[in-house]
Amino acid sequence: MTAKESGETMEKPAAPVGKKVVAGAGGSSGTLQVVEFLLGKEHFAIDLFDVKEVVEYTTITKLPNTPPYVKGIIDLRGEITTIVDLKQRLHITDESTQPEENSRIIVLDEKNTKSKIGIMVDDVLSVSTFDLKDVDTKSASEIGEDMSILGIIKKSIKEKDTDKAINELIIWIDIKQLLKDIDQHI
Repeated sequence: MTAKESGETMEKPAAPVGKKVVAGAGGSSGTLQVVEFLLGKEHFAIDLFDVKEVVEYTTITKLPNTPPYVKGIIDLRGEITTIVDLKQRLHITDESTQPEENSRIIVLDEKNTKSKIGIMVDDVLSVSTFDLKDVDTKSASEIGEDMSILGIIKKSIKEKDTDKAINELIIWIDIKQLLKDIDQHI
């Protein structure tokens, strides 16, 4: 059952004591904790410690003279929070089969973004931990000038009816890099 199906919000767990997570070359030791989500049909992830909470969709008030990826603002427990449509920001054209009202908002940690920002995604799948050996950072650096892609996470999953394992690819993005220009637009 996904977080959306249960209707619950996800709060960030306490940081592991004494464990430092360092992203590095393929042979690095350590782990990476991420929040996995869907944009269209593609799987993405951001660092768990960039996330404050996940909330259900609420009415968004549009702002004039903002880029198309700035959906608007919401009142989240008395605090005005800017909402960014991550599909538009990343130029993902896959249309979701669900209505916008079924989407989720990942509220980012204000310590990292310097302002109250939430990203709208199609669905939040899970909070996961991966070994850094399962992250391909070399491919991400070859993609081009988009510095917001940190790596490709290879997630091994078993098919339902067989014992065969398949790899699912998750695009790990640097949300701070991706949204660094937001403050000048709002």
